[in-house]
Amino acid sequence: MDIGGTFKVKRLATRMDTMTRRVSGKRSHTLSQRKRGRYIKARPVRGRPQDIAFDATIRQAAPHQIHRDKGNLALALRPQDLQDKVRVRRAANLILFVVDASWSMAASDRMEATKGAVMSLLVDAYQRRDKVGLITFQRDRARVILPPTSSVELAQRALRDIPVGGKTPLSSGLYTAYRVMTTARRREPEVRPLMILLTDGAGNVSMAGLPPQEEALRMAAVIRDAGFQSVVINMEHPAFDRGLAKELADVLGAPCYSLPTLRAENLVETVERALGRWGSGP
Repeated sequence: MDIGGTFKVKRLATRMDTMTRRVSGKRSHTLSQRKRGRYIKARPVRGRPQDIAFDATIRQAAPHQIHRDKGNLALALRPQDLQDKVRVRRAANLILFVVDASWSMAASDRMEATKGAVMSLLVDAYQRRDKVGLITFQRDRARVILPPTSSVELAQRALRDIPVGGKTPLSSGLYTAYRVMTTARRREPEVRPLMILLTDGAGNVSMAGLPPQEEALRMAAVIRDAGFQSVVINMEHPAFDRGLAKELADVLGAPCYSLPTLRAENLVETVERALGRWGSGP
């Protein structure tokens, strides 16, 4: 199967979040607890001082000098004066596509569009330390077609031939995505995984003997509770939509989109919106 056409994507910039990270990436801003990164403001020390902001500490102490016994000191400081620096760095993203490759939908067109989106994002991510991965699920299980990578060359080889057809092991796809995102976060705590799930939400193969839909919803709850962000692309035809993709998205705590035309450009724009919304948290 050919790889869908690629295109130059816009920089996927997100607004700064309030999560703390220890290593920088290139694209998304995030707060850092280490003494590196751009100093943007100060806040009162919580516990032991980590990275004293001398300018802010002096400003905090200055109004009280007239009332304090300074002895031979030019400035008398108290613990309540101490201010720590708040620094911002750039955090990397992991964009993980999880795609239904069964015959339940137009699998060939879907895979071509996804391949194009993967390659387009990788071209943009190459110098930004972002990573892109691809999982497909069909027949009896899910497969990691492309482990998280920033390598265009590796992706070109991995995406060349992807099998389609068979039943829909949705819960296996979700479980495999959970494993990949958990491993990525364990290896690189600064990485922010985002799952892009393309499905109609209709699983018909179980991993552990539970009813397939119940099992898929339980797995979705595990992903949500782990703190992973998701987006669901509803691939069911509007005339036959039973609301299964929306139900799955609700359990994931994710938005659910129905794209009028599935193209690589549509998928990348969806990723951009998701990253922008993600970065606007409290």
